[in-house]
Amino acid sequence: MSSPARLLKILGDKGSIPPGWADTVGSVPRELFLPDTVEVRGRTVARGERPQEWLAAVYDDVPVITQVNDGQESPQGAFRLPTSSSSMPTIMLEMLGLLHAERGHRVLELGTGTGWNAAWLAHRLGSDAVTSVDVDPSLVAVARANCRAAGLSPRIVCGRGEQGLPDGAPYDRLIATYTSPIPYAWVEQVPDGRIVAPWGGSFFSHSFAVLETADGRAHGRFHGYPAFMGTRTGRPARGYLSDFLHHRGEERETRSPLSPLSIAGDAEALFFVGLDLPDAWYLLAEADDDSGESTLWILGDDRRSWACADYEPGVDEFVIGQYGPRNLWDEAERSYRRWEGRGRPERERAGISVTREGERVWLDTPENVIA
Repeated sequence: MSSPARLLKILGDKGSIPPGWADTVGSVPRELFLPDTVEVRGRTVARGERPQEWLAAVYDDVPVITQVNDGQESPQGAFRLPTSSSSMPTIMLEMLGLLHAERGHRVLELGTGTGWNAAWLAHRLGSDAVTSVDVDPSLVAVARANCRAAGLSPRIVCGRGEQGLPDGAPYDRLIATYTSPIPYAWVEQVPDGRIVAPWGGSFFSHSFAVLETADGRAHGRFHGYPAFMGTRTGRPARGYLSDFLHHRGEERETRSPLSPLSIAGDAEALFFVGLDLPDAWYLLAEADDDSGESTLWILGDDRRSWACADYEPGVDEFVIGQYGPRNLWDEAERSYRRWEGRGRPERERAGISVTREGERVWLDTPENVIA
């Protein structure tokens, strides 16, 4: 049977359920929070056509895409950007475990989506203790209905997540379900508590920032390797690789002794390089002919600059191409060398502080600011 009990068993067998959350996982049916047509593992599954497959996906430990392109109709063949989902339950529970929310805490959630995470919080803490905000009014309306169907009534409102929700402050806990920098407004609204949010820029966004707040400041560390959608506020354009490449044949060609795989194949390197390239993203395209060759593309969010680094097994230097006002490969290589010069530190040595002056990332101690 595909049911909350099945999901509870899957998560329990994985050791993914933090203390105190098992009853909630088994009591709030995910099917109440998903539309009849979803995308799972790259496939579209319609409940009316394949009900058993739909239920099996609902009660599996997988992310389920529930909206693309902000819910707008797109021409045939247009790039499809996932813009809302029901997150992988294991990742949701990892976040809730980091949040340390208990009875008596007031929680602000930013990024309501389907409402399932808000419903989990409401079941565990009480509906009156939970406020959730989403920028998309259509998602807000659906999430409210979903929560009502589950017999829960957290406060769900439409708003901009980076502003928090001042009229309900102060809160004891804040959790964001989309990748974002940490605005100081969140620190002001959680003056003595904890913030958990996916964090990072375009180049590397696979970190939870977990911060303790006090005395008008927040300090914390990075955990996990999550994959979340980015904030819609100021979201850079995304599309196919071809949408970012232009003036092919006019690139500046150089060579580098640094293998592109040294960057793309090392999560620690990606994190530290990403601190210096928050406004560019990368794509590793591997050859499909068993040659072992690949190309690392680095693409500016503004679509003005791009770089490519060709990897070939057994060579000592790699061909680099760069176009536009920025030399994106040179920027990435300089950042990589700085990371090497620091002794190739692991991400666990990095931390983040947020004050009225903004974010700072540091190494080992808050005084040693590196970004």
